Amino acid sequence: MSASEQPIIVKRVSRRAGGHHGGSWKIAFADFAIAMMAFFLVMWLVTVATPEQLKMVSRYFKDPINFDGGSPHPIDLGGSPTPAPQRTLNELTVDSEPRPEMPAPEAEQTPDIVELRELDLLLQELQNKIETEPVLQRFREQILMEFTMEGLRIQIVDAENRPMFASGSPDLKPYFEDILLALSDTIAKSPKKISISGHTDAMPFIGRPDYGNWELSAQRANAARRTLEVAGYPKDQIARVVGYADSALFDAGNPLNPINRRIDIVVMNRRAEQDLVRQTGVPPAAAVETPDSSSAPAPEAAQPVSAAASQPAPPPAEPRTSRNLFEADNPLRQLRP
Repeated sequence: MSASEQPIIVKRVSRRAGGHHGGSWKIAFADFAIAMMAFFLVMWLVTVATPEQLKMVSRYFKDPINFDGGSPHPIDLGGSPTPAPQRTLNELTVDSEPRPEMPAPEAEQTPDIVELRELDLLLQELQNKIETEPVLQRFREQILMEFTMEGLRIQIVDAENRPMFASGSPDLKPYFEDILLALSDTIAKSPKKISISGHTDAMPFIGRPDYGNWELSAQRANAARRTLEVAGYPKDQIARVVGYADSALFDAGNPLNPINRRIDIVVMNRRAEQDLVRQTGVPPAAAVETPDSSSAPAPEAAQPVSAAASQPAPPPAEPRTSRNLFEADNPLRQLRP
């Protein structure tokens, strides 16, 4: 074969893009994302849960079979379910032996647990309203809620640049009235009685010798009561209105802190109502400790009857002029028996 007849060899190199490497990493990433979502969901639930709810969850995981602190229904829609009149499958598994009676301490705690759940639902409704109501969203940093021995306490505190009352006066600011008007209908959903108390800081009141922080805090609490009643809150659910002056500071380390000036509204539990009855000897609806300067005197028929009522009535005393003790032009010496 001559050199001219030598075959020509052509090499063709095809260049291709990288091929498909599989999608197993996507499955692993999806599992990781789901695990992180579940983790943060659990962390959020632990943060917003109340101590009583955390105890119930702990009891369930310790003994799921004998757990009796939750709802017996897989989906609890509230209300009282009515059993069907027909025979059900649950009747076939009922043990014929009588159930042991509940010990006395547990039986006594059952109403308290039910009451705590009701107050917890009220707390959640108030929190939801604060987050969704435009009027309350601006002041959510000044609305504090917590559970105490007396029940659910709602505190509306002063801010440095946004006081709830005029300086040295029981007159409410318009936005404070809006807060009370917006909260009243939610608080009224609970049939429990409430206690309203006023607090001031340690700054002494200057200007009147017969007027101080005790009178100022009492009048501020009474002004809050009147605003709630104007909003439609039932009068018979107000158990007590009292002023504490600066005797119960919120920030004891800084007596002049504006947060010490506040109004407390306590939705009282059953034990707090019973303690109030024992202390005062009268039903909670009559235990109002602050005089109302805008209301007329109560009729004689509403006064409590004492043992001396059966005795002959004394001769009528010299008439006197009824005046408001809290007015600036009316010192105590002007009243005479």
